[in-house]
Amino acid sequence: MKSVERVLKALANRRRLAIAVHLKRHHEATVGQLAALLKVSFPTASKHLSILAAADVVEYERRSKEVYYYLADDIPAVASAILKYC
Repeated sequence: MKSVERVLKALANRRRLAIAVHLKRHHEATVGQLAALLKVSFPTASKHLSILAAADVVEYERRSKEVYYYLADDIPAVASAILKYC
């Protein structure tokens, strides 16, 4: 039950939901790209991504100096259901 609550709280924020929707459509993005998309600072985008990662909605991969975020392969069912309608 706590994992469902964590996912719902993570996606209840409009910026985090926008990140998840963007990753659904574009498959991956860097923190810098997402910060520009959301028109927020790099640290703010990073914080939102860490919340999504803690909820198992996103995963990341470091490539050289960049960190690429993408939707988790085993995304929680509740998150998948929400993103289906976005």
